[in-house]
Amino acid sequence: MTPLRPVVVRLADSVASELEKRILEGSLKPGNRLPSERTLALDLGVSRPSLREAMQKLVSKGLLTTRHGGGTFVTDRLQAHFVDPWQDMLKDNPLLHRDLLEFRQMLESQAASLAADRATDADISRLDAAFAALEDSYTRDDLANCIDADVTFHQAVAEASHNVLIGHLTASLMRVIHGHVSNNLEHLHARPQRWNQLRSQHRAIWQAIREHNPQQAALAASEHIDFVRQGIEDKALDEERRASALRRKGEPAAL
Repeated sequence: MTPLRPVVVRLADSVASELEKRILEGSLKPGNRLPSERTLALDLGVSRPSLREAMQKLVSKGLLTTRHGGGTFVTDRLQAHFVDPWQDMLKDNPLLHRDLLEFRQMLESQAASLAADRATDADISRLDAAFAALEDSYTRDDLANCIDADVTFHQAVAEASHNVLIGHLTASLMRVIHGHVSNNLEHLHARPQRWNQLRSQHRAIWQAIREHNPQQAALAASEHIDFVRQGIEDKALDEERRASALRRKGEPAAL
């Protein structure tokens, strides 16, 4: 019987697999520019020709893109095919917002639960930094930074779940609803009591994950989305009342 030949894995294939893993896990994010060839080759412990061959494989798969004279970037292919059509549909179908919130509640509750169970010390450190930035924006009453910090915090939770799909779906979902999040935070910001409740909810999620309490983390995340849903409904009701008052006054309401 002829002995089986050992499978030889080419170095370029191993490098391509390592880079693909980093893209999937979120270490290399959509839109990120890769480090210089020299830096990346040293980091991976390979020659520059092997690195170039590996990068070309990922360009062919659509995970990397090169720009003439501008370097190599992680494409947004894993997000764009999800984001673009849903953004258009949400504009034309307001009822989809309810379905989106239901999906977000399922996704974020599970993400928080898994993060509480699986988060490493490095994940907790990253989550601490994201929460500190969010707290700082609350303290300084900086609404613009608070919107960005809010999104970053939820993404840190998702990536601490160590579930690749949750990480990428959360990033995609946040891109779809970014305007939605901005409008809701502006609405809550004008109501100090509600604004402080929002702040407390993020703290509850953060603490439950730090304490590695999956049930409490899931509950805190679920209650947070319930609160967001109520805020959106309140905002819509306020706008309808305002429009109704203008109509009674004989003034045109903004469409």
